[in-house]
Amino acid sequence: MCYDNLNLGNDQIKMNDVNRYLKFLKTAGIFLWFLALTATGHAQKNKLPPFQVLQADGRFFKAEQLPFGKPIVLIYFAPGCDHCEKLMSSFIKNKETFGKASVAMITYYPLASVKDFIKQFGFQKYSNVYVGTEGNSFFIKKYYNLNTLPFMALYTKNGDLVQKYYSEKDMDTLIRQLKNLKS
Repeated sequence: MCYDNLNLGNDQIKMNDVNRYLKFLKTAGIFLWFLALTATGHAQKNKLPPFQVLQADGRFFKAEQLPFGKPIVLIYFAPGCDHCEKLMSSFIKNKETFGKASVAMITYYPLASVKDFIKQFGFQKYSNVYVGTEGNSFFIKKYYNLNTLPFMALYTKNGDLVQKYYSEKDMDTLIRQLKNLKS
């Protein structure tokens, strides 16, 4: 039997519908990809990034849940990192200054490491400190193009970037600028 002259009739119509549907899906996929790209904050580099972390209690915490109306400090760290531990010791010594800010501490380490870190530094005592892991999404790491840790960023009460800091040695500058910001 030869199929060269086969009249497809309704089957031909169905193939045209399938092709149109596939074209629609491709267009919709490109649109959704673009929407997701802009929603991740790439269009607003000087605003607080829309991060999401998993906290030690197993709940997710998003940037939008930070209490606005006071300055925001974002710290990206790694448990066990010597420089990060020096930064945390300095943070604890200056807890009064940081008490006037919302502080988001973010890592990519597993949740068990986050729990140990919170215990080690006693962060469960601070109602203004939110510690969590972004896991392997590396959103914050990519957002700031980080290659070294610790990293800090200071934002106004409205989420506008004041300055980025790439070393624990910058803590004094961050503290000075935080004191100068109005709540």
